[in-house]
Amino acid sequence: MPAAPTDELAAQARALLADYAADEQTEAHAAATLKQLASLLPALDAAYHQHDAPVVDDATYDALRRLNTRLELEFPRHARADSPSATVGAPANGPFRRQRHMVPMLSLDNVFSREEFEGFVSRIARFLGLGDEQARALSFVAEPKIDGLSISLTYVHGRFMRGTTRGDGTEGEDVTANLRTLRDIPDQLPAPCPDTIEIRGEIFLSKQAFLELNAAQEAAGEKPFANPRNAAAGSLRQLDPAITAKRPLSLFAYAAGYCDGPLAATHHGYLEQLHAWGFRVNPLSTQVPDAQAAEAFMERLTRERSGLDYDIDGIVYKLDDRALQERLGFAGRAPRWAIAWKFPAEQAITRLEKIDIQVGRTGALTPVAFLEPVNVGGVIVTRASLHNEDEIARKDIREGDLVHVQRAGDVIPQITGVVLPRDHETQPFLFPHTCPVCGAHAERPEGEVVWRCSGGLTCPAQVVERLIHFVSRDAFDIDGLGDRTIVEFHELGWLRTPADIFRLGAHEEEIAARDGWGKVSARNLVNAIEARRTIELSRLIYALGIRRIGTSNARLLARHYGSLANWRTQMEKAAIVGSDERLELGSITGIGTTIADELVAFFAEAHNRATLDDLTGELTHVLDEEAPEAGSLSGKTIVFTGTLTTMTRPEARAVAERLGARVSDSVSKKTDLVVLGEKAGSKARKATELGIDTMNEASWRVLAGMPPSPQAEG
Repeated sequence: MPAAPTDELAAQARALLADYAADEQTEAHAAATLKQLASLLPALDAAYHQHDAPVVDDATYDALRRLNTRLELEFPRHARADSPSATVGAPANGPFRRQRHMVPMLSLDNVFSREEFEGFVSRIARFLGLGDEQARALSFVAEPKIDGLSISLTYVHGRFMRGTTRGDGTEGEDVTANLRTLRDIPDQLPAPCPDTIEIRGEIFLSKQAFLELNAAQEAAGEKPFANPRNAAAGSLRQLDPAITAKRPLSLFAYAAGYCDGPLAATHHGYLEQLHAWGFRVNPLSTQVPDAQAAEAFMERLTRERSGLDYDIDGIVYKLDDRALQERLGFAGRAPRWAIAWKFPAEQAITRLEKIDIQVGRTGALTPVAFLEPVNVGGVIVTRASLHNEDEIARKDIREGDLVHVQRAGDVIPQITGVVLPRDHETQPFLFPHTCPVCGAHAERPEGEVVWRCSGGLTCPAQVVERLIHFVSRDAFDIDGLGDRTIVEFHELGWLRTPADIFRLGAHEEEIAARDGWGKVSARNLVNAIEARRTIELSRLIYALGIRRIGTSNARLLARHYGSLANWRTQMEKAAIVGSDERLELGSITGIGTTIADELVAFFAEAHNRATLDDLTGELTHVLDEEAPEAGSLSGKTIVFTGTLTTMTRPEARAVAERLGARVSDSVSKKTDLVVLGEKAGSKARKATELGIDTMNEASWRVLAGMPPSPQAEG
């Protein structure tokens, strides 16, 4: 069966962005948006990192990542355990052997203005407990952000042993044979050098090399590459290294992964060491003493970028002091000590031809503008976000208007305003109060900005979207059941509930007779479905589509309750407020009150219980799960209370989490350890009452393997 067109995924991205209203975001809307992002971003990552075929442009992807971060900051109680902030890239997928990185290859958060960059510096200062004068003295290294393919090079006793793509940040593809053909990668590092070191860099094609490669492709009657990044990725992932050798790939080295020996005390010093070892280091990389100098460098590169021989989309700023980098560590998928400052927005004017209303999985009615195609910063834009009814009214956007379209910032692409005076008569847009798919009444709860279809599972749009979620990669992951196929089978009446998927075998002959199928593809689909009759508990929980339950929360629940039978029993008993089961659910680190309420509400519905019964009746086995062992404090729940004097509370929390502990803000019977700072109060007393182990800050530092006093701040 042919794969579903990539514009379906792009449409989901546009619809999600259209559903976002920056000025009037409510908690309920934020939680729903974060849930959608937790599903959409991994799918976009897979297209980009696994298949070298990005579905949306970089600006749109950055907007989705930025939206996720912004909502987590504005509505922290709705931050999800499966947040895309905790992931990077996508699992390696292809003919190359998978290779685990010794130190994860993570990504970067973005800023778009001087104020946001200063906010980044302020967060560093707060985390480290620095005063204003110390914060102003922080220096950085600025590096042009190359639009290429990230790579990790492992050297053992100075000899190049292995090269691996980023993959999902934890493991990538072993492309060593192809990398050995690059002149920019030394085969041997001169002494002195560490016994083992991972050197990170970016593989790219210069603009001239890209043009020459595409000319050769066309001359050979082959399809040209869409952009230099795709060309670089495709060249590096050739099965025949001889083909890679003919491609003019380049590399800039810029970072370190694992290293078992000493490195320079500063990042600038490390770059100088890379150059001494024979690597190319971007000659524009430079030290900047403060935020003001960072802004000046940004302005300079904004002017000069078009004259560079390679594509860049911003500047990466890294804290120069490596000791402070170590203390800051990482937050989810990104380091606290580095940021990517992206270039400003680009705009254009075009005609708004039509406003369409799309229906999402949660029933949200999202207005999307269909535009006369326009080139905005090198990307053809045909649709743009309109957010919601209030946003349309506030900007007085009407069908037929000439509008300003922007690509950058929070919502991309977005309409920033209407060209006035209008060049012809138009009528204000009337937002529908019924669902355009099923005709059910639409509701807009008080205090919210989103209209939602009241049809629930009787609305085909919502049913289809939930089935698509059920077979998605992190759920049942059934090959052959793409979006178009589910829509097709739903319209035929074969698919109404998840359990119906496992009854599709009865329609095998009918499927084989349909256009685009055949006996082989129909049999492959049935085999893929049969292979999923045994499933991990965490995947099953995620597949049910319970609001606010993403992959990480599903794993938390699966590991805590162990088996499907126990989880279901406990969830049904947790419906009683104040019961031991409800208190236990709320005590799971990462499962807050709101998530607990959603779980209880799901099992309170007889329809949901019947759907689960029907589904489990079709399954052969749901595998129990156990928490993995990792870190010296793995599985422990720790509470910090009182004032810490040798580190800030965020730093203490980060250290505990790196060691595998769960950090909670409240003391309960599930707590394993309470760390007492100065003036510890009620939490210390409760720990004593419950017989929970306590220790002071000095003992905590010893337990965590930290020096007895904080490192000098340089």
